Amino acid sequence: MSAVVYAIIGAIVGIALGFVIARYVVNAAAKRKEAEAENIVADAKRQAETIKKEAEVEAKDEALKLKAEIESERKERQREVREAEHRVQQREESLDRRTDSLDQREHQISSLQGQVERRQRDLNEAEKEMNRRLVSVAGMSAEEAKAELLDTLKDEVTRESAAIIRDSEARTKAEADKTARSILSQAMQRIASEHTIENTVSSIQIPSDDLKGRIIGREGRNIRSFEQITGTNLIIDDTPECVTISCFDPVRREIGRVTMENLIADGRIHPARIEEMFAKAEKLVNQRVQEAGEQAAFDTGIHDMDPELVRTLGRLRYRTSYGQNVLNHSLEVAYLCGVMASELGLDPVPAKRAGLLHDIGKAIDREVEGNHAVIGADLARRFGESAHIVHAIEAHHNDIEPNSVIDVLVQAADAVSAARPGARKETLDAYIKRLEKLEEIAMSYEGVERTYAIQAGREVRVMVEPEKVDEATTVVLAHDIANRIENELQYPGQVKVVVIRESRAIGIAK
Repeated sequence: MSAVVYAIIGAIVGIALGFVIARYVVNAAAKRKEAEAENIVADAKRQAETIKKEAEVEAKDEALKLKAEIESERKERQREVREAEHRVQQREESLDRRTDSLDQREHQISSLQGQVERRQRDLNEAEKEMNRRLVSVAGMSAEEAKAELLDTLKDEVTRESAAIIRDSEARTKAEADKTARSILSQAMQRIASEHTIENTVSSIQIPSDDLKGRIIGREGRNIRSFEQITGTNLIIDDTPECVTISCFDPVRREIGRVTMENLIADGRIHPARIEEMFAKAEKLVNQRVQEAGEQAAFDTGIHDMDPELVRTLGRLRYRTSYGQNVLNHSLEVAYLCGVMASELGLDPVPAKRAGLLHDIGKAIDREVEGNHAVIGADLARRFGESAHIVHAIEAHHNDIEPNSVIDVLVQAADAVSAARPGARKETLDAYIKRLEKLEEIAMSYEGVERTYAIQAGREVRVMVEPEKVDEATTVVLAHDIANRIENELQYPGQVKVVVIRESRAIGIAK
């Protein structure tokens, strides 16, 4: 029993002792932990204090740097402000000096203006006094002196203008004549022998005068039928072995001529036969007209022309102007325009086209009222020709102002073809009137003594009175007469104006 008790007691004592020992160990460990914690806290406090001190030192250093930079920037700003203030002060001083200078200049100008006004008054008085003295010495008024001065200046200007005109004309002619002669000579050499001029005639030779009675017919029925069918006038007079057909329409006249020749060759002349021969002649002439137009277009290399315009062009085969066949003339003008355009470096096709069509209006000018140039331009426009071709047609006789090189080429080629010796005939009345008008224009100028139109109106010689016209004025007079002839007259080619001033000294021995 006691052993168990002792065992229990021993166990209890062991447990208590173990508990005490464990508690002691735990307390010892706790104390160690507390000591370690205190050490860690102390270390942390020391580190924090160290970091704090380092941060304070760095903050102080940064503050010192910022303070130094701010101080330096402040000093720099102060320096810039002082410099700006100094510049402003200098500018103000300069403005003050300039203001003072301007004030002085204004004062000087005011003083000078007063002096100028006084001087001007003095000059006006002196001028009036001089004018009074001049009037007294010269014995003429200011208006008379001015008129005399103007007359003197007029004479000087006339002489100077004459010299200028002479020099400019000499220079211009030297260049223009050289170029124009070269181009025209080359153009004429190329086409000079390609065409001859033919005249459309309406006179028909008959085997004998006995045939005239058969042409007239019983009570004139044959001649009346012929005139009604053909639309022409048949003239039978005392001219031996010849009858004449007259009509304003050249194509209709040609149809009548062919009809009459066929009737004479056939020998049977009566109304029914006249109608039959007229139908054949009309078909033949219309075919010739078409072929002539097509051949002209082919010869000039123009293949896109309206067929109706080609047919109208062919009608020019039977149209003459001053004895010159108009179709041949148109072909000549076309060739001349093409050659001159090539020499000038231009496209020859439009120039040839304008030259070929320039007289197209003459094919219908007997049927339509108006100038043939305007009629031709309207016709070409209606059949789709371009605007510059239409303008060249309308401008070739200066009905409108030429404004292109093609216009001038057509004018020049037309003049060359028409003015060539033998190309055209001119009625005697028109020729005489043109010569009289040339002499009348030259005689209308003061100082002209006599005038002579010579060389078939190609030259006008003007004799002047040497007492009224001096050497310088002769140049101006020739220039004025030439311009007036150019503006008032129409003529082929050109007219040369020669002013002759002759001085004669006459002495009589007694």
